[in-house]
Amino acid sequence: MSSTTKKIESALVSVFHKDGLDEIIKALHANGVKLISTGGTQQFIESLGIPCEAVEDLTGYPSILGGRVKTLHPKVFGGILARRDLEKDQEQAAQYEIPMVDLVIVDLYPFEKTVASGAPEADIIEKIDIGGISLIRAAAKNFKDVVIVASQAQYQPLADILKSNGAQTTLEERRFFAREAFGVSSHYDSAIFNYFDCEEQSAFRHTQDSPMSLRYGENPHQKGAFYGNFKEIFDQIHGKETSYNNLLDINAAVDLISEFGDETTFAILKHNNACGLASRPTLIEAWKDALAGDPVSAFGGVLITNKPIDKETAEEINKIFFEVIIAPDYDVEAIEVLTQKKNRIILVQKALVQPTKTFRNVLNGVLVQERDAKIETPEDHTQVTKVAPTASEVEDMLFANKIVKQSKSNAIVLAKNKQLIASGVGQTSRVDALKHAIEKAGSFGFSLEGAVMASDAFFPFPDCVEIAHNAGVTAVIHPGGSIEDNLSVEYCDANEMAMVTTGFRHFKH
Repeated sequence: MSSTTKKIESALVSVFHKDGLDEIIKALHANGVKLISTGGTQQFIESLGIPCEAVEDLTGYPSILGGRVKTLHPKVFGGILARRDLEKDQEQAAQYEIPMVDLVIVDLYPFEKTVASGAPEADIIEKIDIGGISLIRAAAKNFKDVVIVASQAQYQPLADILKSNGAQTTLEERRFFAREAFGVSSHYDSAIFNYFDCEEQSAFRHTQDSPMSLRYGENPHQKGAFYGNFKEIFDQIHGKETSYNNLLDINAAVDLISEFGDETTFAILKHNNACGLASRPTLIEAWKDALAGDPVSAFGGVLITNKPIDKETAEEINKIFFEVIIAPDYDVEAIEVLTQKKNRIILVQKALVQPTKTFRNVLNGVLVQERDAKIETPEDHTQVTKVAPTASEVEDMLFANKIVKQSKSNAIVLAKNKQLIASGVGQTSRVDALKHAIEKAGSFGFSLEGAVMASDAFFPFPDCVEIAHNAGVTAVIHPGGSIEDNLSVEYCDANEMAMVTTGFRHFKH
């Protein structure tokens, strides 16, 4: 045995989650490891027919204050923190009859789950772990001599070591467990802080487990990783590993489709923007009309719908090359069709992604904001022109506004009959965005007669409504709020156009 390899001779075990623990306990016992435990964990160990010393017998104190104090004692922490190669530490341990502890298995009370359950504050406070977090930090600090297993997620790595090497660990293995332990403690403390912060944003504390490795970042020369629980949201049933850019597009697609509720809708995205989208009575109609919006940009795009995909629709989809397809479900026959290309990423969306906050790194810090959850309704519309929009124009304006909200600014969306005709996105000028959309619509043979125009922000001058009118647009929706709003309104009135304002800007930089 090398100088850095340590034999586990004693273990302190005190956990909330016991699934998977029996394998470890049996392996430790088979290797002659002395077990020390508390309360329910001790009963669990003894139910396996394995002897176990109570912490109370070690410390000479019972569990007190309703269980708040059990392990907080020098005979526990001394045995964990004592440095084996430091003579003075060992002399003091012998003087005070402190036994060494070589392995600590402990997890934390489910604080986040308790908060999420809507429990009263008194119950939440009781789920702030004191003894457990202290044991984790102590054992992790002394990883040179002690193994720390700080969560159920680390049960299996320990079980694998016990199976392969018996009750002994290398320094590298102990350092691994210490790293994981500090990850657990930092996440736990961040959750507690955010609860007490009560949305005041007095400091930024965010942690995320479940990393997903990526081949690279946005470009091949950049490293990349995703920190999140992808499998909580999606089942990937086919295709290659998702990339950094795939994930950006998938996120944009999920945000966009969430705007349309249960209305049968199909969207095609490229570089985080919709290049085709339609709402129709049937899925195949929605697909065909979404594709018609820009069949060129659809090449290599990300497809998403809010309805299960049937065989007929799948056969039409299969005619083009795409990177990713997302749906709540697929018919068996549809899967047989779509899996004909091995690299296609086929995802089943299981959960709706609705974060309360969004954030991104800027300069040497982080920008944080509430998620833009506003979806306009007719009640939000203020008619500012003499001409009122027709019922169909109102429907199209609401439709177009959902798309422009999820498009990169500056953005203009042209729509008709719940079909995205064309959009101009990410432009430095709103006029340029409109001109691009008009040109694009024409290139694919669309008439803009009777179409509506949506803008993510107000019109500072009447030039956009004039250009739109000359192209055939008959109704306009925008937030309003310009000191020159009246100029756009006056132009609309002079040319029998309808215009409504919403009061809600949807910038997306």
